[in-house]
Amino acid sequence: MSELMTPPLIIVGAGLAGWTTAREFRKLDSSTPVLLLTADSGDFYAKPSLSNAFAQGRLPAQLISTPAAKMAETLNVTLLPMTRVSAIDTKAQTVTAGTQILGYSRLVLATGAQAIRVPLEGDAAQQVLSVNSLEDFTTFHAQLQPVDQAADRAARQHVLIMGAGLIGCEFANDLAQAGYRVSVVDPGLRPLSALLPEAASAALQTALEALGVRFYFGATVRAVNTAPEAPASTEGLSVLLANGDQLRASRVLSAVGLRADTALARAAGITVDRAIAVNTRLETSAAQVYALGDGAQYASASSPLSVHGATLPYVMPIMTAARALAANLAGQPCELVFPLMPVSVKTPALPLVVAPPKPGTTGQWTSYSDSAGLISTGIWQWLDEAGLNRGFVLAGAQTAQRMAQSKLVQI
Repeated sequence: MSELMTPPLIIVGAGLAGWTTAREFRKLDSSTPVLLLTADSGDFYAKPSLSNAFAQGRLPAQLISTPAAKMAETLNVTLLPMTRVSAIDTKAQTVTAGTQILGYSRLVLATGAQAIRVPLEGDAAQQVLSVNSLEDFTTFHAQLQPVDQAADRAARQHVLIMGAGLIGCEFANDLAQAGYRVSVVDPGLRPLSALLPEAASAALQTALEALGVRFYFGATVRAVNTAPEAPASTEGLSVLLANGDQLRASRVLSAVGLRADTALARAAGITVDRAIAVNTRLETSAAQVYALGDGAQYASASSPLSVHGATLPYVMPIMTAARALAANLAGQPCELVFPLMPVSVKTPALPLVVAPPKPGTTGQWTSYSDSAGLISTGIWQWLDEAGLNRGFVLAGAQTAQRMAQSKLVQI
């Protein structure tokens, strides 16, 4: 690191948030040294592609859009891959990474989120996987055999998914479309219940069931044990549900949600709520320390549920935040303002676009009717107590109405 004569801008994390911040910063500042530290290889890939790769027949290596070395060269960034930051000293403005203590002028925390792991009983509980990174996907991919489409369906591998939220439904669609048998266990009563109106949720369930997906609602997984009497490649796991039901599976995938990775920030005394709290300029409570991405809680995303705002674990908020942060890092004061950012749900069985209302917004989903009073099937609006449109859901062919519906929302 001797070539860095002045303290660099240090970015911790090489996911979309980290690399996009570096890219946007370089558009404004071509000379300030930038050091990016990451616990993984640093290869750039689109994280949403992890949940639709099986149906496309894409191998893990094919998901990498730009190798880490090329990213670093293009952006004139010094990259330290396979390097885990263990501590931050906000007073000395240093980070500890292995045996190195590295000074920074400004520090960006793009540490992301970790998959929530619910406690499970059973001798095979450790075999339950989560997919939150390319490394995770590589492990999961290696455990599933390619589907022989000519083989009897009953002989194909059976994946049991814990969770019928966005990631659970996307994986269910992807794996079923690729030919695997798929079951989904969820304590709720319908898929994507936190995002969709009941009618849209029911339509999604019907579409996924048409692919062969089986749902077990009102249930949770209690234990996962080996089933020695069955070959591991077919249904070698015995899954016990909390209601006493017993299911068999080849693999179990946990998709019960993510939790912001706040360990570094918390240990450094930086204010943390559900994630790392940042103001409208992406500044944390510590001087010269910033945060964004899945690990950040944005004051710009105001929420009555917390004085620190809300988390926004989607691609477009990260891109928007990175542009604002880069401006602030380059000495161009910029207040982060989030526009309406509809989310595309990757369930080809029933394409969905969701623009959820802000957290804590009271109201209800209502079928959309035009100025003539005609109700449009597949379009729902979230109307608040004053009757104002605060969000929408589009299903199937109605996803083409994304721009038209966006213009009707009162942000």
